[in-house]
Amino acid sequence: MDEGHNLSAFSRSLSASSLRGRLTKLTGAPLRPVAALHANIDFVPTKIPRKRRLQMMVVAVWSVMIVICCFVFLMLCSIPALWPFLIMYLIWISCIDKSPVYGNRLSPWFRSLKIWRYFADYYPASLLKECDLPADRPYVFGYHPHGIIGMGALATFATEATGFSKAFPEIKPHLLTLTNNFNVPLYREIIMALGISSVSRESCSNILSRGAGQAITIVVGGAAESLSARPGTADLTLKRRLGFIKVAIQHGADLVPVFSFGENDIYNQMPNEKGTTIYALQKKFQSMFGFTLPLFHGRGLLNYNLGLMPYRRRIVSVIGRPIHVQRCEKPPLEEVERVQRMYIEELTRIWNAYKDEFAKTRLRELSIVD
Repeated sequence: MDEGHNLSAFSRSLSASSLRGRLTKLTGAPLRPVAALHANIDFVPTKIPRKRRLQMMVVAVWSVMIVICCFVFLMLCSIPALWPFLIMYLIWISCIDKSPVYGNRLSPWFRSLKIWRYFADYYPASLLKECDLPADRPYVFGYHPHGIIGMGALATFATEATGFSKAFPEIKPHLLTLTNNFNVPLYREIIMALGISSVSRESCSNILSRGAGQAITIVVGGAAESLSARPGTADLTLKRRLGFIKVAIQHGADLVPVFSFGENDIYNQMPNEKGTTIYALQKKFQSMFGFTLPLFHGRGLLNYNLGLMPYRRRIVSVIGRPIHVQRCEKPPLEEVERVQRMYIEELTRIWNAYKDEFAKTRLRELSIVD
């Protein structure tokens, strides 16, 4: 009887211990992913200088500016009293206003607002001038690389945050972007005030035809190059890009290569090598809509490694030496290719001259692809 009682007590004790162990494992298991996620996320400290918070706010607002403008316009549409004005505005956008292809809405005051200084200081973005550019002729700036969004191009050529007008007085820059951006109500007014114009051939011709001191900036690689934008790399889509060179020759505009060190470093992109399903879908999307959607990520508002905000990584836009061209309305292919070779040589020289200073963490050297 005593032996049975002791055995029964021992069994109960063993069962209780096992149960406690199993309950501990069960209660601990759900917490492991949360703990791991918390351990891997580098959260922003609570005490951050006010200036850095303002920089973050300006970049965050600009990153979603199209969404904000669409939301505001829809809110205005909810007010019946405004409908006549909104209808007239839409008609004006679609049928009357030709400013996107003339670049005549640039506002020096708006480009010089302090908010753009916060925008540039976030990375920080800066401009490095190699030589003076006389304002007695038009210019075509070729910007490389495209990056995911082209934040360095915006800071350098669409604002005065990096001191473009001080570096090149009397030259009026016009950063070119997709024509579809000018179909977004309100947003179009903001980018036109920054001097941004349509990247269409008509727009290039209209601006350069105004003569001395006019300049356009073309992000040459376009959507195709954005798919290869990764930190530590510089793969430029350039070999078959002859259109901007032909435009420059037709208007007697000097070509100025610009290499933006750090543009590819502000976002990480998911693997999408050629031959993968993701790459095929992105190219299909590009062929249908004229732009593509890189699958990228950066940091967040409250952390340093998870979100859609760009990383705080330095961007230095080196503006190289101009390539003088002779004006010719119908340049032969041989002349266009000759100028392209000179352009690539100058772009390569810029890379070799500054890579050890501004691209110390590069994974490979400059590569010119299709």
